[in-house]
Amino acid sequence: AGHFSSALDIIRTIRDPEKPNTLEELEVVTESCVEVQEIGEDEYLVVIKFTPTVPHCSLATLIGLCLRIKLQRCLPFRHKLEIYISEGTHSTEEDINKQINDKERVAAAMENPNLREIVEQCVTEPD
Repeated sequence: AGHFSSALDIIRTIRDPEKPNTLEELEVVTESCVEVQEIGEDEYLVVIKFTPTVPHCSLATLIGLCLRIKLQRCLPFRHKLEIYISEGTHSTEEDINKQINDKERVAAAMENPNLREIVEQCVTEPD
C-alpha cells in the first residue's frame, strides 16, 4: 500500500495547466486511477489512467506529460510507468496514449521551452 499511496500523493497535487485547481480536485485523477503491480524484485509497474476534463481537451497530452515528469522525479522506488487516458473519455485517446508513453516524444516535448515551463508550473509543489 505504501507504493500505491506515494504514487497517488505525487499526482494528486499536480495542478491543471489552465485552472488553479489540482488534478484531484477536478477529478482528472482519483484513487481508482492508480495501479501498482510488482513486476520484479523491487521493481514496480505504475499504471495511471486519467480522465481529461473535456473529451477533446487539447491539454490531455500536457496533463499526461505532467504526470510522467512528476512521477519520474518523485517516485521513491524503481518503476516502469504507463500513463493512459481513461477509455472513452477523449476523442484522440490512442494518439495521446502513444505520445505520452513514447520516451523520445516526451523528451522532445520537454525540449520545447514553452511546454517545459508549463509542465514545471504544474508539477511544482505550491509553497
